[in-house]
Amino acid sequence: MIKKLRIMTPGPTPVPVDVLLEGAKETLYHRNPKFKKMLAAASEGLKKVFRTNGHVFILASSGTGAMETAVANTISPGDKVVTVVGGKFGERWAELCRAYGANMHEINIEWGDYLRVEQIEKALKENPDTKVVFTTLSETSTGVVNDIKAVAEIVKNANAILVVDAVSGLIAEPLEMDKWGVDIAVAGSQKAFMMPPGLAFVAVSSEKAWKCIEEAKSPRYYFDLRAYKNKYTDTPYTGAVNLVYQLNKSLEMIESETLEMVWKRHAIFANAMRRGIQALGLELFAKKPGNVLTAVKVPNDIDGLEFLKVSREEYGMIFSGGQAQLKGKIFRVSNLGYVDRLDMVSAIATIEMTLNKMGKHVPIGSGVRAVEESLLEADKDESFS
Repeated sequence: MIKKLRIMTPGPTPVPVDVLLEGAKETLYHRNPKFKKMLAAASEGLKKVFRTNGHVFILASSGTGAMETAVANTISPGDKVVTVVGGKFGERWAELCRAYGANMHEINIEWGDYLRVEQIEKALKENPDTKVVFTTLSETSTGVVNDIKAVAEIVKNANAILVVDAVSGLIAEPLEMDKWGVDIAVAGSQKAFMMPPGLAFVAVSSEKAWKCIEEAKSPRYYFDLRAYKNKYTDTPYTGAVNLVYQLNKSLEMIESETLEMVWKRHAIFANAMRRGIQALGLELFAKKPGNVLTAVKVPNDIDGLEFLKVSREEYGMIFSGGQAQLKGKIFRVSNLGYVDRLDMVSAIATIEMTLNKMGKHVPIGSGVRAVEESLLEADKDESFS
């Protein structure tokens, strides 16, 4: 039987054909004036999605490279930092800070829970010499979203700078760098940008952040933001030419839809999926779910790894599983990037069929009905439909 693969994972995400075709264009020499013009256009477009008038740098790397760039450029060995650890990617901040010799204060949050502003206030009060606070907008491993606006309000009154992992959250969740006072934010191309993996972005919005970057003593070479700043209308190293073609097409599509509408679309789809999951009698994992994905607890009488296998091999639907201690215990349904209404209906239908095929009798059609009703309610808003 023919099976169409459908990716409902939080990265890589589906890529529109128009973006894919951009990658097939002629590869330019990276010092060609035409490429420099493309790079400048991409940098300006990125400022709009990061909501900053500051610098936004384009790196040939994954999102983790952008995270390492943020650490290497802001701390010196022995500097006091605060890291928020509430999932796999919060753990990554801690691992990177440890690798660069930081004196680290961890705010440990149970996976599935979210950061409280009081925890940041307490950490900064107990550690007044903190140089950097590292946290996460959307914790991809758990589906949790954190209140970065409230966190930024606390951090900007301290001597520290705020660095945010927005790798999965940017474009799907509101992030207002300049307005909120986020000093540095990082992201990757394979998420809501609707692009293949390969590019990472580092946005620096404040003079406070640049002072930190200039003073940092950590060893850095390829990821030295000072080099990128000096070559801002160019690139210090070979640029990922064809990915920049694709980036400009993606940014053009986002601007055409408007960023506010993209935020709204992600919120509507995430809400629809949550309603569908609950209509099936399943339990959400995140205590404060965001708009990037829906994390679902696997029923006790179902093998979580087998669920992923059946949904993939029988129905061609690819969901993400749990990571680390959550492996086999949750599955994650993304609505990130190039996803439409019928993708959401197909995803919930696959969950219904897979569970029933595995002997877990959930009411056929109840999840689909809930998702469709939610989407039809949203369609009453003419700006969305």
